[in-house]
Amino acid sequence: MPQLANELPNHSRAATSTARNVLAPTLRSSSRAHRGGRGIPLRLLVSALLLALISTSSLLAQDASLANRRAETLRHGINLSHWFAQAGDPKNYTKEHFDTYDTAQDMALIKAMGFDHVRFTLNCDPMFRRGQADRIPPEYLAMVDAAVKMILDHNLAIIIDIHPESDFKQKLIADDSFVEQFEDYWRALARHYSSVDPDRVFFEILNEPEFKDRYRWMGVQTRLARAIREGAPQHTIIAAGANWSSSNELLAMEPLHDSNIIYNFHFYDPNIFTHQGATWSTNFQHYLTNLPYPSTPENVRATAAQVPDPINRQSVIRYGLDQWNAARVDAEIAEAAAWAKHWNVPLTCNEFGVYRSTSNPADRAAWIHDVRSALEKYGIGWTMWDYAGGFSVVNRKGGLITPDELTLKALGLKIPPAVSSVPTSASGSARP
Repeated sequence: MPQLANELPNHSRAATSTARNVLAPTLRSSSRAHRGGRGIPLRLLVSALLLALISTSSLLAQDASLANRRAETLRHGINLSHWFAQAGDPKNYTKEHFDTYDTAQDMALIKAMGFDHVRFTLNCDPMFRRGQADRIPPEYLAMVDAAVKMILDHNLAIIIDIHPESDFKQKLIADDSFVEQFEDYWRALARHYSSVDPDRVFFEILNEPEFKDRYRWMGVQTRLARAIREGAPQHTIIAAGANWSSSNELLAMEPLHDSNIIYNFHFYDPNIFTHQGATWSTNFQHYLTNLPYPSTPENVRATAAQVPDPINRQSVIRYGLDQWNAARVDAEIAEAAAWAKHWNVPLTCNEFGVYRSTSNPADRAAWIHDVRSALEKYGIGWTMWDYAGGFSVVNRKGGLITPDELTLKALGLKIPPAVSSVPTSASGSARP
């Protein structure tokens, strides 16, 4: 029993300890009786074993209930992109940028729109010391602390989402030593925030892991979850499947041996619609403009004609033949919901959205509405991508931050008035 307990997460160790404590008096009595030549009644041993199992099950159920309760905090959220992650050039990760990109005005507006939480995307690379990853630079951590405090001060829950660039994630695929360093980093970061309200602070292990080998990812994720749990025994962890946190990879997962976990998937299906016009996706998609949603064989013809390569043109035609609509979106999300029900675990979708640059605003809003409605139908909390980036819910222009009416209606949220984008003195200097 002691050897097994060393391989279990904290909640399971507690259950194991409970079982041991319940059984110990009976086993000691049995041993003494055996030495004295008397056998202990079988019914007493059975009763003690049943009591131990009930105590163990009760502890596990408490953790599962805790994760489900905390998942209710993550009903309607928004991603804070391009602030502490996706900042482009590494030289952009500066105090000036952090103090001015998202400010107290933004947090107040997020709250006014009706969001209950934010996903705080954090690129760990600028604060990751190779070979000493547990020694997080205090001056950098202080800037992260200031952002976390500002978010919590506006009565928003926060998902601290480790969101590195691709090269960092590629190292995790191939290098066991790098995985160990990432464990050290996570253990230290979790310990740093372990005293902050666990009902409002969540730890997401890794944004969109790029592991094609899902079994490798299962092993890596288990180790990272254990490191987080060692640093912060009370906080809820957010885990995901391999290969970009897709819903089909979620279906291939088995839950981790820690019941204080919420599971997560991202939904951008069909990618040809949600990423039309994007220059970082499949190359031909940068040709696409005004690709319709819902799709039919007839309404995609004009867009298909924009694509010069016949194979890629066929992808557009097939999008029309697939007839993507509310029913198809519902069916896709229903599969994820069925997985969560089968395993009796809480589930969230903390990325979905449509790139705004070349999509038709009404069609974009229709897709967002259909995804949001399906998620809510199945009791799945959501976090839209993103607040003020390429998929945004607000527009920043002319010194104002203006909520996008179509997007907020699609999300079923409020439409507050625009606010000034000039930070107050408490937030730092004016945004450039």
